[in-house]
Amino acid sequence: MQSRLSNDKEIRVIFIGDVIGKFGRRMLANTLLPVKRKYKPDIIIVNGENSAGGIGIVKKTAFEMYNAGVDIITTGNHVWDKKEALDLIKNDDHILRPMNYPKSLPGKGYIDFKTKDGTRVLVINLQGRVFMEPVVDNPFTIIDDFLKKSDFKVILMDFHAEATAEKQAMGFFLDGRVSAVLGTHTHVQTNDLRILTNGTAYQTDVGMTGSIDSVIGMKKEPIITKFLTGINQRFEVAKKDMILDMAVVDINKLSGKATRVESVRLLESTYEKQLQI
Repeated sequence: MQSRLSNDKEIRVIFIGDVIGKFGRRMLANTLLPVKRKYKPDIIIVNGENSAGGIGIVKKTAFEMYNAGVDIITTGNHVWDKKEALDLIKNDDHILRPMNYPKSLPGKGYIDFKTKDGTRVLVINLQGRVFMEPVVDNPFTIIDDFLKKSDFKVILMDFHAEATAEKQAMGFFLDGRVSAVLGTHTHVQTNDLRILTNGTAYQTDVGMTGSIDSVIGMKKEPIITKFLTGINQRFEVAKKDMILDMAVVDINKLSGKATRVESVRLLESTYEKQLQI
């Protein structure tokens, strides 16, 4: 998939994996303009739940991502880890929290977004339950009921979940009912971005924007020590050998079906060559 001319029949979505701390934010800021020049997306979505110090989200980190060119920020189980996030999400419709959290919590799990050409896009944030906090409602029944009331054609979902089986099951469950089910949370890009039988783009995990020389974005030495000893360690965001993982999905506006997909990994050392700057 390369750069494209304007297409009245399709929109292009870029979804970027979990942004980890300030070094992930810097990688995002450095690469997003050339990414936009090459791929010409109509909407850019980023998972930002780990953008503040490697865990949580705050106003400063959200606005850095907006200034880089992000349209919508999704989150997950770390969304509430910074106290500031409660007011931030309450007052910013473009930051989503999983829709299957208790309704008493601030914010929403979806947004009706309009692209520059007026195309309506429904973006949904949902969280899994396997190996995750039990506070969330069943994501399968929640999304099933929600979609029965929806008249959108183009529907994108960030499914923030741990278990690959749960993610895959959700992809097949929603095949033909949404345009894309893109997984986050594990920070490891999976080699299975594809279009399912009925037209839904699916990837188990988009990956992350952080250090490849790390354990899911954190310095590896303390985590290895924790596994060796069982003693809690102070985890820090890793800062070298940065990558940016993203999924690029083209979607037919009338049918809502995905037509082309591409999984991309940009390296800090070579992204200029990769993007032909």
